[in-house]
Amino acid sequence: MSESLEYDVLVIGGGPAGSTAARYAAKNGAKTLVIEKRQEIGSPVRCGEGVSLSWLEELEIEDYNRWTAARVKGARIYSPSGHMLQITEKMAGDEVGVVCERDLFDKDMARLAVEAGADFMMKTYAVSLIEEDGKFKGVMARRMGKELEIRAELVIGADGWESQVGRWAGLYEAIPPKDIMTCFQYRMTGIEFDEDYTHFYLGSEAPGGYVWVFPKGPRTANVGLGIHMSSLDGSKTPKDYLDELIASREEFSKGEPVDMVAGAVAVTHPPETVTVDGLMLVGDASRVVDPMTGGGIVNGLKQGKIAGEFAAQCVKEGRFDKEYLQEYEKRWRDRLENRLWRNYMAKEKATTLDDGTFDKLIDSLSDIELDRVSIMAILEGVQKKYPELIKEFEDML
Repeated sequence: MSESLEYDVLVIGGGPAGSTAARYAAKNGAKTLVIEKRQEIGSPVRCGEGVSLSWLEELEIEDYNRWTAARVKGARIYSPSGHMLQITEKMAGDEVGVVCERDLFDKDMARLAVEAGADFMMKTYAVSLIEEDGKFKGVMARRMGKELEIRAELVIGADGWESQVGRWAGLYEAIPPKDIMTCFQYRMTGIEFDEDYTHFYLGSEAPGGYVWVFPKGPRTANVGLGIHMSSLDGSKTPKDYLDELIASREEFSKGEPVDMVAGAVAVTHPPETVTVDGLMLVGDASRVVDPMTGGGIVNGLKQGKIAGEFAAQCVKEGRFDKEYLQEYEKRWRDRLENRLWRNYMAKEKATTLDDGTFDKLIDSLSDIELDRVSIMAILEGVQKKYPELIKEFEDML
């Protein structure tokens, strides 16, 4: 006979979005449990580790030094021929500000959840959802080889972009290859680069994606790339592309890798719904990764707070039906959806551009002062120097 536990809210997945949802659910009075299939929060790391600091006040984070490896002034974006656009941290988006130690970051988000009253169970993975009268009521799980029944009025799936919870709940369709970015990264030491900036390289060196350099300390950085899966023809892997780039650049070729990670991320548009009776998704599982950059930490944190606060509201009201959960849908979509769709359309356009167009695009922006980064600001800069390119972007106006 399996052991049985009862909670108000069950969060499946102990990443930043899951921990944040648990934190705010517990903080607002819900008896909350997080289950995590791995034996350690935050490990193994599969992330470029760049993150802005724009969300600290909103999520009541007082000290970011415990998980920060490097603080940067902004970002530099390079075209294939070497034109460079430099933008400030404030303008650069959700992946620029600090480069974190992601395992420490994730653990700190879990710590905050525990301090708010949430429980955690490691090496515990969901086997199936419990469904009664058309509503989800928890999961059957396994922990250290033993069967476990965990009943909860509300299940929050925070189990990543390939969410098993989302598939079990019937919320997912297959993601097309063009909306999946496959990535490979080294942490390299002994390299030469400006450590005050994160660096991004556009063009055919990373087809359909980009190369990144995120500082991690003196002469050390995460050097990686993401390539849209539909751009891979089978002749080369992402690692092959990165190895070729490193060998071709003196500033990188002198260095040595001290670790490597590989993975993939969905760079797709928001789904029609992330809720069913008794269940909702959050973070990468709800596909709030920025389609342009592949970064999902900040969006996941913001949505996680919304999810946790609303989960506690559901407990207080005793409402867990899909109709009531539409308020959660409205809250997170009002906050994130417009930008996600805009960046998805920009991603779709970016994957069609050749190296010559990237050269003209960055060249046209490198000698003007941008006080903001927006589609209109970019097009205004392009029109001044390369008016013939405007036709290329007519569908984005």
